[in-house]
Amino acid sequence: MNLVMILATGFEELEAVGTADVLARLGITVTFAGLDSIKITGSHNMTIAAHHKLADLSVSDYDGVILPGGLPGSTNLLGSELVIRWIKDMNTNGKITAAICAAPIVLAKAGVLTSGKFTMYPGFDSYLNGLQYTDALAERDGNVVTGKGPGAVFAFAAKIAEAAGADSKVSDLFKGMFVQE
Repeated sequence: MNLVMILATGFEELEAVGTADVLARLGITVTFAGLDSIKITGSHNMTIAAHHKLADLSVSDYDGVILPGGLPGSTNLLGSELVIRWIKDMNTNGKITAAICAAPIVLAKAGVLTSGKFTMYPGFDSYLNGLQYTDALAERDGNVVTGKGPGAVFAFAAKIAEAAGADSKVSDLFKGMFVQE
């Protein structure tokens, strides 16, 4: 299983690194793709070196896409037609399409959140065209996975693992990491 995580300037560091770390421990490869460059600075001034620029990658090489939240990271993702095309392609092909915190606004713009259950950081209703989100830490609706915010990283990663078919390993991993389920 090979997933790509798209990082835009202002991304939420904990959501990106925490999610990728949990998935890596489960044997799921996460490739960091920088939206505009290889070095991307997050919302708390931490700089991450991505593996590639998004424009250099092909949707067909990945089993899913993950969008961390953060500001202005989420709005930078929202303004990218390349990101919107990736989300639409992934979802159309039944691949994992995941977003946490404010980033589900990108899924809404791409037409992925049309019905079903999803969650996100409260207060971004104006981007949702009347859709209602739940108060859960993480939700999975088919191939679409959403998370509420930084404190939901473990629940979010577990739902992505479930969508990837690796959920049987999550409980043991979390036990070893002292994560309360």
